[in-house]
Amino acid sequence: MSRSTWVSAAVLVVAIGTTAACGSGGDTGGGGTAGPRTGGTLTFAVGSDAGCVDPQQVGSNDTIYSVRQLVDSLTDQDPSSGEIVPWLAQSWQVSPDARTFTFHLRPGVTFSDGTPLTAQVVKANFDAVPGLGALGILAEGYLSGYTGTTVVDDRTAKVTFRQPNAQFLQATATHSLGIVAESSTRKSPQQRCSQGVVGSGPFVLAKYAPNQEITLARRRGYAWGSSLWRKQGEAYLDRLVFKVLPESGVRTGALQSGQVGAIGSVGRSDEAALRASGVHLQARANPGVVFGLSPNNARSPLNDEKVRQAISLAIDRRQIAETVFPAGTRPATSVLAHTTPGYTDLGTLLAYDRAKAASLLDEDGWTAGSDGVRQKNGTALRLTATWFSNAATNQPTLELVQQQLKAVGVRLELKELPIAQLVQVQQSGRFDLVWGNVTRADPDILRSSYSTHLANFYKLPKTGLDTLLDGQAAAADPAKRRPLVAQAQQEIARHAYVIPVVELQTELGVAKKVHDLRFDASSRIQLHDTWIG
Repeated sequence: MSRSTWVSAAVLVVAIGTTAACGSGGDTGGGGTAGPRTGGTLTFAVGSDAGCVDPQQVGSNDTIYSVRQLVDSLTDQDPSSGEIVPWLAQSWQVSPDARTFTFHLRPGVTFSDGTPLTAQVVKANFDAVPGLGALGILAEGYLSGYTGTTVVDDRTAKVTFRQPNAQFLQATATHSLGIVAESSTRKSPQQRCSQGVVGSGPFVLAKYAPNQEITLARRRGYAWGSSLWRKQGEAYLDRLVFKVLPESGVRTGALQSGQVGAIGSVGRSDEAALRASGVHLQARANPGVVFGLSPNNARSPLNDEKVRQAISLAIDRRQIAETVFPAGTRPATSVLAHTTPGYTDLGTLLAYDRAKAASLLDEDGWTAGSDGVRQKNGTALRLTATWFSNAATNQPTLELVQQQLKAVGVRLELKELPIAQLVQVQQSGRFDLVWGNVTRADPDILRSSYSTHLANFYKLPKTGLDTLLDGQAAAADPAKRRPLVAQAQQEIARHAYVIPVVELQTELGVAKKVHDLRFDASSRIQLHDTWIG
């Protein structure tokens, strides 16, 4: 079995910020306490609610923070090395062709309804994923080509695929394939979203008030945590309360006043004030598909490659990174963030060149109108960018992009929607451009997002890109996989199928009294080891 970070190092996320965290390992900086203490409630302020409390159906960070605590995964991923390590599975074997994965489960694990973890439960989980529908797109993508799970015995499950699936081992470390009780697999996707699921995690769902609050309670008797966690047994905290506070300034004020212990989506403008009040700021770069504009490649005028290329050239990525985002944020230099295994620096293809953007539009027949907006055959070059209210940086970023595109004669209108409507918008195809990102530290996120053989939300044409994406998914050998991923990034950037803008750097604010609130490998949070004192 290969434990290469190329095969296994990965992470995943749709869009935005986080909450409190101390460094990737260590204390958040509270002073003078005697040591970890059991008990207490951590209140965490987030900016949005995805409208669902099933980990297998949630893709927005603000909600992943809470629901991740409800489920355990077969494996975990070391955020420092990318190595895949034991959790619910004590060990595993991967066949040489990466089509068969055999997991040996640890004994004694139970779900919060008292039922045991068995290989049959693992099978029921994976068998149910295709039936989750639109909201289960991440989990379904990880199981692409799934042919079934064989129950070898109560503690041994053999998962097989139609074709090589090199990314699957890392996928078993994600929240999207977190294991739920068999009773939950029998519920409808809608019931799972609204009522929650039964997990084996260190916390259980106590209350869900959509767009207001998610409350979790400590799981009594919990004794099977990840091999990466410091504490054995139950979590320290009695309760976790995730408050939805959409306004960045309100979250900041709540943290400064002590009403909450941690916040996500810290804005650049709030950094100085938070530091001055003694709040610990923690940042971690997110791997995966960077923040950018995803065009509807089948919709006029974005089905014109020169229009897409001109938009990409007209965007000053460095100005955006340095103006809107937290200190240290990098402008995009590929469709993948630099922390993603297999990342290729394509900075020259994504360099800001307003003159070249204007020249491309001239060549393509777009002439300036009396109002400064370019026209062609009587049609104005007006586009709408749809964005979602799950990060404080979204609106100011797009307002800056709007100004930059105006300078080359492109009118960009902005349309805000709640994050719960993301999948609906993607599926409808009734959009020009969608703003967002997807976090995962495995380059297979390119196939999940842009293969025409899968959902193909952004209506890419069938080209040789599909061959590259399928090829890297089948390459268990990192040396063979790497050049395919590099070529895929080049094809995406060259044809501007996607318009990368800026890398996501998750920044959290954590009160002094909150300790050991850590990022996991996906730059989300792990709260089993967190304590207040």
